Parts: sequence; structure tokens; C-alpha cells
Amino acid sequence: MGGFFGTISVKDCVNDLFYGTDYNSHLGTKRAGLVTFDEERGFSRSIHSLERDYFRSRFEKELDGFSGNSGIGVISDTDPQPILINSHLGRYAVVTVAKVNNMREIVSELMERRMHLSEMSANNINQTELVALLINMEDTFEAGIKNVYDKVKGSCSMLILTEDGIITARDALGRTPIVIGKKEGAYAVTSETTALPNLDFKPVKDVGPGEIVKIKTDGITVLKRPFSKCQICSFLWVYYGFPTSDFEGINTEYVRESNGKAMGKEDDIEADSVCGIPDSGIGTALGYAEGHGIPYKRAVLKYTPTWPRSFTPGNQSRRSLVAKMKLIPNRALLKEQRVVMCDDSIVRGTQLRDNVRKFFEYGAKEVHARISCPPLIYACPFIGFTASKSEMELITRQVINDFEGIPDKNLKKYSTTDSDEYNRMVKEIGKRLGLSSLKFNKIETLIDAIGLPKERVCTHCFDGTGYFFEASKE
Repeated sequence: MGGFFGTISVKDCVNDLFYGTDYNSHLGTKRAGLVTFDEERGFSRSIHSLERDYFRSRFEKELDGFSGNSGIGVISDTDPQPILINSHLGRYAVVTVAKVNNMREIVSELMERRMHLSEMSANNINQTELVALLINMEDTFEAGIKNVYDKVKGSCSMLILTEDGIITARDALGRTPIVIGKKEGAYAVTSETTALPNLDFKPVKDVGPGEIVKIKTDGITVLKRPFSKCQICSFLWVYYGFPTSDFEGINTEYVRESNGKAMGKEDDIEADSVCGIPDSGIGTALGYAEGHGIPYKRAVLKYTPTWPRSFTPGNQSRRSLVAKMKLIPNRALLKEQRVVMCDDSIVRGTQLRDNVRKFFEYGAKEVHARISCPPLIYACPFIGFTASKSEMELITRQVINDFEGIPDKNLKKYSTTDSDEYNRMVKEIGKRLGLSSLKFNKIETLIDAIGLPKERVCTHCFDGTGYFFEASKE
């Protein structure tokens, strides 16, 4: 996925920029970049890989080389950024959280207009540079960003650092969030509210879908009002969001606990305790314990000093190794116990299968899995959701393929809770993972926990709904 942070201040902003960007590290795993603007020195930029190190250790030694009252930073799962641009709009830097599905189509159009892309990343087009080219086709930043909305199929949120302030624009359907914070003499803009409190910023505005806002030290100006439709990604509350973050004013951990409580109340399984798979399964497990009336116990813990999220390495076998090595079961809390483990989702099932086997090896009598979202049936075309390159990496599609002979037959039936196809699929997944029982959350329960109308939340990965933005319909 990815996350960004920007700030503008009457004072030097470098420390706020450094720590604010770091608070987005849970959103991306591959690359990071910072850029500042100083009236005397101009733009200063640095980009590093994060695949073998962490953001702070890569950038901390360079901080003395940055100066200025404004800057933007990004943690990315895609291309090197920020991109520095010198155009008829002036000099500026841009970062994006984006997924451009029709990149080749846009490139062909640009080539026909005798435009070119100068920067390549691993022989691929840098989508942030592509976004910059689309902006440069128009006479103003506002018109250029509207051009991005019109052209891109997928999603794109961005920060633009100019010599005269920061411009922020949220994806046209609001699939990825942006929030603005304020403190005396400074503003900040970021992907998650978690980045704000320790830097003394207070949230003052959620940027709306397709809204364009300019931020200066003396205030914020709306350049374009938000579109009426919203399709914010439900997986922010399930997995991506940090527990203290609010999206659309709704707290992540509150949703996870409410979700788990509802699941616990509905469940009829007899068990001795419940645990959460760190980190995003913990809130669900706490709620489940309350709803089901059984104790929450930390039967498995993450070794936090060194292990990052499981999909950090680019190689799947290394991701699986990291997933295994970072979690340590507690034999004393598992022996002779009927245990419910709560997890956020099942993608490939590799990590969960390893955890189940380990739980039994450590003496558990029964291991039941309760998943806080519905089965992932569809790959996400809207944001960079997982490291999966194919829908066939989803365990659901593998099972459907084995049942039907092709992986995309009767998907509507398999994604309908309690249909014959759905129940058969879930039973088979539980069998393949070695579980005593497996239950997924209902989409209605998840939406109820989030508290937004279903039409304002994207649930495509569960039920195939959702749509691309069409300017003609706004």
C-alpha cells in the first residue's frame, strides 16, 4: 500500500517530517523518501530502500542535510519517490499512494503527444512520475490533478510540495485516506491520524474523496470540493490501519473490538480461551473474549525488536520464513486448552497453517480460527492490497479451482455467506489448514462495526462490488 506525511511550519520542519513519515512505516515496506524546501537552498531530497533496514536507521544520519519550513515524505510499496519536477507550473516534488491499472494505456497516449518518461524503476514505469506528467498537461495544479482523476483507473492520492505550500489531493473515490492536523504555527497532512498526536498536531479535517486542498502556514484553502461518492477501503479497519488511527472519524481498534464482540456473541463453539495473532488480530480477540465470555490470553506473541510484517521481503519463501520466525507460542497457555485464535484475514494461508501446527505441537487440544473479515475471493484492483501477483495465490481461489475445474466459476455463490458453495469452501479451507473449526466474519457484521453505510465502503475483495471512478458520473 503506502503512506505519506507532509508538514509546513513557521519554524524548521525537519524533525516533524522525519518522525511523522516514520509513523507511516506500517503501511509500506519497500522504499522511502523525504524532500524539503528551503527558500535559500531550494529542494533537498533523499530516497532509500527499506527491504533490508528500517526508515529511521536509513534516514537519521542524513537529517542534518535537510532544512526548510516545508517538506513531504513517503513510505512506499512501489517506485522510488518523491519525484522532483521542473515544469511550467514551477518546481515541485510529488509523492503518491496509488495503483494505476491502465498505465500502459496512459503511456501510449502520452507518447503519441510526444511526451516521454525519463525515470525507470527496475525496467518498469514509475507511476508517480506518470502522475506528474498528467498534472503537467494542464495549466494549473488543480486542473492537472483533475486530469489524474479522469485518466487513472485504480486509485491515486498525493502530496505536492511547491515553493508556495503543500497541495494534497485524495483519491477520487476516497479509497485511501488523508487527514490534516494543526498546531501552533504549523500544519501537517498524513495518511493516518497516528502520525499526529506525539508531534502535538490535532486533527482538524478529513480530506474528502477527490478533494484538493492547499496548505500554507496561515491556513488551508479548498481548491476543489469533494465528490459525492465514497468507497473507502474496508481493509483499513481490518488490517492496514494502526490501532490508534481514525478513518472518517472512526477508530481502528474500536472497530476491531466491536467486530470481535459481535462474532463472539454469535459463535456457539465451546473453548477455554481466545488469543489474537499479532498485531491486527488482537483487537478482534479482545472483543471476541467479551462477546463469547471466555478469557483472552496471550498464547502467541510477536518478537517485536527485529521482525517486521510478514510480506516485507520481495521473495515469497522469505516472507513465509519471516512470518514463522516472528511469532512465538507460549506452551504454558496452550497445553490441554481448547483455543480460539483470531486473525485479520486469510490470503494464502501459509502463516495460519504454521501457527495451527505449532499450537497443536505445544499441546493444544483444539484450535479454532475466527477471521475478522469475510473470505478474500477477489483480488483488489483499486489499491496495492497484498504482494500477490495472481488471484490463484488466494487460498479461496485454489479451493474453488479444485472444486469447479476453473478458479472463477460461481464466485457470487462462493462469496455469499452460508450458501452451499460458501460452506463447502470454508470447510475445505479449515481442513487444509488443520483446524478444528473455521469461521469467517459476515460482511454485514463488518460493515456494522465500521458504522458507515455499505455504499460508502469498498468491499470488493469480499463480494466483487465496487467501481472505478468515472468523471462523467460526478
